[in-house]
Amino acid sequence: MIPLDEREWPRLVRPGSRVFIGGGASVPQALVGSMLMHAEGLKDIEIVHIHGLGDVPWIDPRYEGILRTNSFFLTPAVRKAVERGQADYTPCAMSEVAGLFSSGRMPLDLALIQVSPPDAEGNCSLGVSVDIVRSAVKAARMVIAQVNPLMPRTCGDTVLPARKIAYYLTHRVALPECVKPDFDDRHERIGRYAAQLIDDGATIQVGLGNTPEAVVRALRKHRNLGIHTGMFNDALMELVRCGAVDNSRKNYKPGKIIASHVMGSRKLYRFANGNVDLELHPSDWVNDPYRIAKNDRMVAINGAREIDLTGQVVRDSRGHRFYGGLGALQDFVRGAGRSKGGKPIVALTATSDDGTESRIVAGLKPGSGVSTSRGDVHHVVTEYGIASIYGLSIRERVAKLVEIAHPDHREKLLEGARMRGWLPQFFTMPGGTRSGVESVQVDFPIGRFRLRPLYPSDMHALQDFFYSHDEETVRLRYGYQRDRMSGESAYKLSAIDQAKDRALGLFVEHSGREELRAIARFYLDEGGESAEVAFVVHESARRAGIAGYLLGELARTASKRGIKRFWASVLPGNHGMAALLEQAGGVKTGVDEEIQYEIAIPRILRWRKGYLLRKKIQEMAR
Repeated sequence: MIPLDEREWPRLVRPGSRVFIGGGASVPQALVGSMLMHAEGLKDIEIVHIHGLGDVPWIDPRYEGILRTNSFFLTPAVRKAVERGQADYTPCAMSEVAGLFSSGRMPLDLALIQVSPPDAEGNCSLGVSVDIVRSAVKAARMVIAQVNPLMPRTCGDTVLPARKIAYYLTHRVALPECVKPDFDDRHERIGRYAAQLIDDGATIQVGLGNTPEAVVRALRKHRNLGIHTGMFNDALMELVRCGAVDNSRKNYKPGKIIASHVMGSRKLYRFANGNVDLELHPSDWVNDPYRIAKNDRMVAINGAREIDLTGQVVRDSRGHRFYGGLGALQDFVRGAGRSKGGKPIVALTATSDDGTESRIVAGLKPGSGVSTSRGDVHHVVTEYGIASIYGLSIRERVAKLVEIAHPDHREKLLEGARMRGWLPQFFTMPGGTRSGVESVQVDFPIGRFRLRPLYPSDMHALQDFFYSHDEETVRLRYGYQRDRMSGESAYKLSAIDQAKDRALGLFVEHSGREELRAIARFYLDEGGESAEVAFVVHESARRAGIAGYLLGELARTASKRGIKRFWASVLPGNHGMAALLEQAGGVKTGVDEEIQYEIAIPRILRWRKGYLLRKKIQEMAR
């Protein structure tokens, strides 16, 4: 390792060379600045890099004709250089970049990197960026390093013997920090929705962007989470600090946080320094889908620029304009999808930042590149809900994605879907559908359920629910011996105006899909002061307090809407329903073929308060 004589740059960087520059928080700015001071002596140099923090001085127009940038990820500045013809964009998944270098498909002459000073054994540390730096160092003809005493010494595959470095320049400088992302109410709601998909003990990955980070921020009450990710950021660090992450239930690399680079605040860099619980490895190792899949319950949390109604995800472009890059999206979506109990999540706001365009579209703009196929997508989350579409038909996934689009764009999306033959003509979107975050997880003695309103896309779940009943349930709950539930009939039962009436479903996840276990409804009477209430609970979910809980939830909604009382008709043999209504304060108002009950909403709410207290005591006892 020889001190760099800056006058040697024209000799070191031969004409036609391809020069790699480290990225993330490890861009060797002093080294690059030194090279640029001698740019007039350079000829036809290609600069290769990924996303980096800080300035990008090598794309200054004055270097046009001398330096040409080729990036795997476009920051705003690099994108502008691409658009004016001074730079290039190479789309490539992070797991595959190393192969471009090692195979000779993209041979490297020089690698300009940033490292820590050598230790007593003569080893430097690659610090906060191992990602594709490790492969670049192995492939390059020569390595030139900026030695920074403030670079953290990190653990994992980060050791670089000083003898591997041909020349060095010492420059003491604080690592650049990420600008804190902006969050608004949309991101908070997305986070609350997505958090319901993530179980305690899951292993998580988070992609770049404010929407994926919002999901991570919503996980602070989770426990025993693990981390296997490309980027380790402040949001993930805070999950470790608050106790949500302990990596104790990881079956692959238990006890260890696995990442390829660290990027964030000064506090984060201090956290990474010498932390034996955090291991950094190259991107081709960390992002390998087969290695990702070794983590059971792997959850990939990534953003997107656009998604169409069939589930095709656009990440690095919109139309013919390029943005960002493929990054880790493709790798982790596929890895999590192959994981036992894994869940790839694509999270995005329903509209563009200015609110004018829907990010869920009937058809992609010409030129848009699909980065994740419709067959790989499992869960899509916006501020209007969750669409779990893996394994669903085009018809089913279109219905679910329309429902989580912004209300102002749903009718146009429906029109586009019907025009393409993706939805039947009877399918419409009732008013009041998915106005905000209403989905919650509820624990009962028999397991965990998700409570949410019924939507038109639940028509098949409703059919399955009906056909799973025994004859007695059908007779007592539906009032007659019904033997069929057609798709259109199920649609009519699920496609109600939730702003007027109310239909709640209690779902359980089974083999990656939602199955109905209970339904509760009220139908508003003319005049608006009363409503008919009805329940159906699956045989397997009875005697767990579910009907009582649902009655309380319906009453809570009714109270907010000014409804004063519920009434119900109960067949003589339906002893469970009769007992519940009486416990909640119901009064018999008549007996004919059916028993009539009437209950004042305030009485139900008082009963609900006691019911929830008893439920909480029971849960604590368990």
